[in-house]
Amino acid sequence: MMKAPRRLCVAVRRPSGQIVVKSDPFRPLSARWPFLGWPMLRGPVVLIETLVQGLQALNFSAQQALEEEGEALSSWTLSLTMTLAMAAGLGLFVAVPHLLSLWLGSLGPKGFGTDSLWFHLTDGVIKTVIFLGYLWGISLMADIRRVFEYHGAEHKSIYCFEAGQELTVANARAFPRLHPRCGTAFLLVVLMISILAFTLVFPLLPRLAEAGWLNQVLQIGLKILLMLPIAGVSYEVIRLAGKKGGKGIWGVLLWPGLQMQRMTTKEPSDDQIEIALEALKAAVQTAEGQPSSISCL
Repeated sequence: MMKAPRRLCVAVRRPSGQIVVKSDPFRPLSARWPFLGWPMLRGPVVLIETLVQGLQALNFSAQQALEEEGEALSSWTLSLTMTLAMAAGLGLFVAVPHLLSLWLGSLGPKGFGTDSLWFHLTDGVIKTVIFLGYLWGISLMADIRRVFEYHGAEHKSIYCFEAGQELTVANARAFPRLHPRCGTAFLLVVLMISILAFTLVFPLLPRLAEAGWLNQVLQIGLKILLMLPIAGVSYEVIRLAGKKGGKGIWGVLLWPGLQMQRMTTKEPSDDQIEIALEALKAAVQTAEGQPSSISCL
């Protein structure tokens, strides 16, 4: 899956071996409503657009596989699946760490509550452990490992294009699979900024003294709502780090994301690199020759 400024390109290999490329025009929301391209607003917008584009690409890929088998995937089934997946994700990465931190804070004579720095540091550590454990666990699944191999193929292909080399499997194969402009770093920046934001905000919140459980429900809901502005700040940090070329403190910010790519990317096979190159070639045709305008999803 490759994205150019005004086009989204997806390449899929059908079970028969045929390669199908889907190249659709893309008009970002900021082109229709310019204020959505303002700093701090554009981050959440890009995040939502990327999520929708990823779902569309997955839907196209599934349809290509099923059509050859005479089956079809309804939009209702896909929507229900993704809704349940998002609900499970919010529960696992927001509600569970919050409740576990609350429980740990109640232990011992010097416990801590949601207005304590220790609570949010504990919450952040638990989120990180769950997230890394989740990535490690799903990477053991054959299908997910194959997805991570395609991710590595995308990075190798983009490196090849940025180096100005001919877009061939042999040329792309020589490049590394870790890329500094990958959105993986975004997740870690979100985590760090969320710890800071929650530490500053939560001590200021009023408490419902007679409804302790309701306090926790409201705080978990607030954490979910705050993810949008936190995503906005995180996007600006990653964007600035990319412009600085990963030098100095900006390199320190990007380094954890690069290391995480060791889990989210795997060495691809030649046929996977071929697919990534086909999607890239379709995107390059509309990228106006600017390497930095090409990205993978």
